[in-house]
Amino acid sequence: MEYIPAKTIVTKVKAPGNWFGIDYNMNIYKGCCHGCIYCDSRSDCYGVEDFDRVRAKEDALKIIRDDLRRKTRTGVVGTGAMSDPYNPFEKELMLSRHALELCDAFEFGAAIATKSSLLERDMDILQSIGEHSPVLLKITVTTSDDELAAKIEPFVSRPTERFRLIEKLSKAGLYTGVLLMPVLPFIEDNEENIGEIIRKSENAGARFIYPGFGMTLRGNQRAWYYQKLDELFKGEGLPEAYQKKYGGYYECTSPQARRLWGYFSQECEKRHILYRMEDIISQYKRPYRVEQMTLPF
Repeated sequence: MEYIPAKTIVTKVKAPGNWFGIDYNMNIYKGCCHGCIYCDSRSDCYGVEDFDRVRAKEDALKIIRDDLRRKTRTGVVGTGAMSDPYNPFEKELMLSRHALELCDAFEFGAAIATKSSLLERDMDILQSIGEHSPVLLKITVTTSDDELAAKIEPFVSRPTERFRLIEKLSKAGLYTGVLLMPVLPFIEDNEENIGEIIRKSENAGARFIYPGFGMTLRGNQRAWYYQKLDELFKGEGLPEAYQKKYGGYYECTSPQARRLWGYFSQECEKRHILYRMEDIISQYKRPYRVEQMTLPF
């Protein structure tokens, strides 16, 4: 493992509350080895050279401890935005686990995004955090098909394992749901895929599904993605289809987005699964709100 210097790790988000109600970001690792062909973090603007090589931040736990101790207000610490906190190296290094222990000690909440079943290991700490602060667990699932996932997300837990993880987390009383994004145009944007994800999420006890019917493409990520499409889906003309439809646009919304949203929202309503950001935030934070009493004088 290569270690890189860092001055701070737990940073305040620019627009608190907008993205799952988190107050702080925490990225312990730089780069990711899951190999997802669609990852926006590969884009030039983030300046992560050799993105597929994972590096850890030097003295991460000491820095996180000092960062948390200096905060004047507690809040929810989010992790998993730029790189998955549960990469294969985490199994031995346990930096994410110990960081959660620090969040627990300083009474901060936690919001985690991952594709890895390794998260199950840390259920005990998450339950401890949940005794005093909000906990939100977001498991990314873009396809229910293990074979398709093996192509587009080659080095990460298969969807079958992720749904099993959701079930275990939910049964442990942890607020868990699905991050249904990106939904790749011409590959995953169909009712069969979306419907199967909804059904399997419900069966696993997911409390919410938050969707994004499309993806983003920019900088060197676009070239990388087109190259992978050509390798993995030979003869299907997918790079050409993307170029024709989106050109150099950053936001690549699925041509089926409106129809899929109608189908998706209807199915979630029927199953009492939350899917709007404001409802998800309200629900997972509700047990921790202290209502002020108005005295009659």
